[in-house]
Amino acid sequence: MPARLAILASGRGSNLQAILDAIHAGTLDAQVVGVFSDRPDAHALQRVPEALRWTRRPKTFADRAAFDAALADAIAAVAPDWVVCAGYMRILGAEIVQRFADRILNIHPSLLPRHKGLHTHQRALDAGDAEHGASVHFVNAELDGGAVIAQATVPVLPGDDADTLAARVLAVEHPLFLHVLQLAAAGRLRACDGLPLIDGQRLFTPLSLQFPAS
Repeated sequence: MPARLAILASGRGSNLQAILDAIHAGTLDAQVVGVFSDRPDAHALQRVPEALRWTRRPKTFADRAAFDAALADAIAAVAPDWVVCAGYMRILGAEIVQRFADRILNIHPSLLPRHKGLHTHQRALDAGDAEHGASVHFVNAELDGGAVIAQATVPVLPGDDADTLAARVLAVEHPLFLHVLQLAAAGRLRACDGLPLIDGQRLFTPLSLQFPAS
């Protein structure tokens, strides 16, 4: 059976669209069973039928825990094999992380553990990094702190600004995320004691993958 993916997104949904395109092309044996967002105006929601959309404004809940509980219940209701954070801009609460432990994947626009959090492209420039990139990792209770599964690098070029560097990273984000999702959908990826296992073998260092970058 195709892997069941619950997608969390807050923005335009370019990674979601890449996932949908790969499913349609037959290169990803999966189905998107729900798209969940903290922003009702997120363009990502428009990429799937209304029946697959769930969105609530966090400020309409009594507190963070109440929102997290509602989100966790909604995700559980679609019985996902994997929870995929594709541009989801809220930190997942402990309840969600524990409820779907070792089944939450996130893509982050930096070479973790460097530049956790926001504004990664400008921070890479400010740090004088010679290379930058993206990482796919398991999600745990620490911000961008879960075990890294795979990374793709791009050069930082003379004259780069945050926008040009972001565009170069985005070009490798999509194929990187799809590669990891293909492993997950095929049953080749899981976690044990916080470390990724691929084909039953512990991955002590992230896979280093290369893709054409713009």
